[in-house]
Amino acid sequence: MKLTNTQTILLAGATGYLGGYIAKALVENQYNTKLIARSVQKLQALERKTVKIVKAEVTQPETLKGICEGVTTVISTVGITRQKEGLTYMDVDYQANINLLNEAKKAGVKKFIYVSAINGNKYRHLKIFEAKEKFVDALKASGLDYTIIRPNGFFSDMKDFLDMAKKGKIYLFGHGEQKFNPIHGEDLAIVCLQAIASPSTEIIVGGPDVLTLNEIGEMALEALDKPIKIIHLPDWTRRFTIWAFRTFTSSKTYGPIEFFLTLMAEDHMAPRFGAKRLSQFFKTQTS
Repeated sequence: MKLTNTQTILLAGATGYLGGYIAKALVENQYNTKLIARSVQKLQALERKTVKIVKAEVTQPETLKGICEGVTTVISTVGITRQKEGLTYMDVDYQANINLLNEAKKAGVKKFIYVSAINGNKYRHLKIFEAKEKFVDALKASGLDYTIIRPNGFFSDMKDFLDMAKKGKIYLFGHGEQKFNPIHGEDLAIVCLQAIASPSTEIIVGGPDVLTLNEIGEMALEALDKPIKIIHLPDWTRRFTIWAFRTFTSSKTYGPIEFFLTLMAEDHMAPRFGAKRLSQFFKTQTS
């Protein structure tokens, strides 16, 4: 899927789940690439003539000066699901990406690709989306060409089902018939590379299989050779859990909880893409 050799791509977030797959795809497709990381040792195996590894921290703008020189496209997967090291969603999902965007504008970068999440604009009241969508607004107003990638959940997020399955029971809120199609990071990396040449300003994408929460729970139990035991809790307990965590804990604690519990309450179906199956992913995680 080599699109062009005249592009120079800067990837931020290369040591993360999705970023790792994008970095590998950029190398395999022989793009001129800059990978930025706080710990360059994690990326040394990817170093090539065409790949430069740069030590920088996106949360510290002084370390980014000049980093976009010669770059035609920036891809950012920078973001956190769980706040840590004293950093908030605004520090990382918003401000760190703003730091990168400012450098991109100074250097005359042509395009900025940013990975957010499905229905982000609809869920701005959630702490995670508040920060992500504030950056999306800034990117749209930047004057750069851009593509917002909105994946419908990652396979890696589905490990929570395996964790429950290990204990022999899956707990779901409501009837469990809510549908969505999460995507594997390797498939999503292909979408991100295709976006380099795509005129689309927004790409909503999911995996090849639309599944109910019940089906995902069954897959997790089957992957561990456990009998099918799924407990359905009344939906009011989900709403109460969100309220209690928002009321009595900090955003560091309740941010990821309100995110998962809110999105799991409704159908979220995206255009299908890729070949990786969740059932196979579960098996690889348990073997």
